[in-house]
This record gives sequence, C-alpha cells and structure tokens, in this order.
Amino acid sequence: MTTPTSPEKVRFSHKAEYTAFRAVVGALGSLNWERAGNLGARIGALGYRPLGIRRRVVERQIAAAFPGLDEADVNRIARSAYEHLGRSSIEAVMLARLGRDAVLDLFDGADGWDVVEQALAKRKGLIFVTGHLGNWELAGSYVAARGIPLDAIARRMSNPLFDRYLTETRSRIGMVVVHDAEAVRRTPRSLRDNRAVAFLADQGVLGLASTFVPFFGRPAKTPRGPAVFALRLQVPVVFGVAIRQPTGKYRLVFEPVLVEDTGDRDRDVDTIVARYTATLERWVRRYPEQYFWHHRRWRRQPPDTPPELREPT
Repeated sequence: MTTPTSPEKVRFSHKAEYTAFRAVVGALGSLNWERAGNLGARIGALGYRPLGIRRRVVERQIAAAFPGLDEADVNRIARSAYEHLGRSSIEAVMLARLGRDAVLDLFDGADGWDVVEQALAKRKGLIFVTGHLGNWELAGSYVAARGIPLDAIARRMSNPLFDRYLTETRSRIGMVVVHDAEAVRRTPRSLRDNRAVAFLADQGVLGLASTFVPFFGRPAKTPRGPAVFALRLQVPVVFGVAIRQPTGKYRLVFEPVLVEDTGDRDRDVDTIVARYTATLERWVRRYPEQYFWHHRRWRRQPPDTPPELREPT
C-alpha cells in the first residue's frame, strides 16, 4: 500500500504507530486548545525527566550557546524547551480541526506585516525563512489564513501515514506542501507566480546544499537554498517567527533580510545565509526556552574547526 503523497510502502509498524497516534488525536478532541496544550507540556516534561530523551544533547548545547549560565539555569531552560516542544507538537496536531478564523484567533498580532505586503507588491514572489523556534507550524498557518498563497518546503517523514496526515492538515489551512526533493523544480515556478515559499533554514542535512556560518559562535551547517533562489530570481527574503506570549497566544514577527548581488555568487550566498542565521540567533537569545535544542546543530562542521568550537561534548 502507498499513500498519495509518498511512494514508500506502508509497513505494519507504520500502521501501528499511526493507529496509536489517531487514538491520541481522538482523545484530544474532548479538550479545548489550552488544556490540550497544557497536556502536551506535561508530556514534554516527561521527556526531560524521568525519561531523559536526548537530555544531555539539549543541556550541552544550551550551555555552549550561553556559557555564562550556571547549571540551574541550563536545566531550567532545558526543561522549558521540552515543555514547549510537547505543547507545540500537540498544537500542530490540533490544527486539523481549526478553520481560518480560529487560526487567526491564536495570535495577538503580527509585527512587520507591512514587510510581507511590500515584498509581494514587487510581483517577484517572496521567500520566507524561519527556524525551529516558537511554533513554526502555526506561523505558516497564520500566513495562509491571511490569504497569502504559500508553499511550505517540508522534509518527507519516515512514516508515510504521518506524512499524509500532516500534509492534509497543512493543505486544509491553505498551504501547498512541497517535499524538499521537489523544491528545486517547484520553487522557481511558484515564485514567478508571485507565491510565497517558506523554508525552515536551521538544520544542515546530509546531501542538502549547505554552507557553514556562525551560530552562537560555532560553525553550523546551514541550508543555502533560500539564498540561492533569492539571488538567482531577485526575490525578496523575509525572516518570520511565531513566539508564544505569556497570555498563551502567539505573536508573529517579520523582518526583511538584505539580499545583495555583488557578482560574486558564492560569497553573496554565504552572506545571505549568515544574515538570516544571525537573525534567528538573535531571537533564540531572547526566547531560548522556545528553541528546538534537541537537534545536534553543530554535528557537521568543517574539518579545520578549532577544538573549542566543535560540537559540545
């Protein structure tokens, strides 16, 4: 058996995982948004203690990014990051039952929305870049709910049933999901049609065109696709992030990313990648408890990286 969105065969293990997942989704149906999110936070906290899932990775990376913190503060941020991941994961699941107005009601506003409108007014399309900070699923949903034609570049999930569920959820809200293997072919066409294309640009993946730029002072392998498309097609780039507020609602923030073409393509690409990575770092510094520290961000580095700047151990 195959799904419409994946050629991969569905195995028994996939079905078992998905059946359990659907049972959880069904149970969440009796909860409102706030209670479901709180449940997700409690589940996430269990991943920190007592389960300790990737706990040392998270703590080491936080300590490396913020060397001035003592152990208690590192542990506090780490636990909060687990809680946030649990909450935002449940929120992503619950998106399937929300309509446009309900999505918009999850936000208390969007700073810099005029930046988005001005970029699209140029009729060259728009490239959004973001990272695994705040709630990136809700960020894309908000943009689509505001009527912006949006393609979301997404990595295909290993379980094709999960992949189909997430794709259908995103599509129902108004996004068009483009798997990363199709991005090179589809993105230029979308931009020429004045669509927005969104990239999560803070995880270097083996086989993905990337460059090394500083992230918290250490070289981090970072996708260069958004910068390449921006230069090649003269498309504006906007950084966006949805940050959870103390009220429980989110606030979106948009900032333009400077795109300069000096004629030195490789250097210009690296400069743009460094700019949007520096913007992400600035926001992570403000809200470290909302970042996805579970990914080994400095796992892949240039061979000549000094020992003190290598992946923290």
